[in-house]
Amino acid sequence: MTVCRDCCCGSLRKHPTVDHDGQLDELRTALEPEHRVRTSLCLDACAQSNVVVVQPTPVARRQGARPVWFGLVLDDDVLTDLIGWINDGGPGAAPLPPILELSKIKPPEN
Repeated sequence: MTVCRDCCCGSLRKHPTVDHDGQLDELRTALEPEHRVRTSLCLDACAQSNVVVVQPTPVARRQGARPVWFGLVLDDDVLTDLIGWINDGGPGAAPLPPILELSKIKPPEN
């Protein structure tokens, strides 16, 4: 999992009511060491700030699964649903809960 934490993602200026450090702590506590949680500089999806990219497991990737991008991850309920989905297997291994469909975004085109 990659969590964008650059110019607008993780910004108190843009999202003053979100505990950005608390989100990272919660993700790391719930997912590590089984799943790596890392931060990234800008993922170039600033219109959907607080971007999270969930990578498929190596087995799922070999079977065709691709990373899933989520934007506007600003809410504890979305974070909880992401954690549950990842723990269930994530991309290619577990169906995406309908509520997470609302946060799913297209990756930026380079």
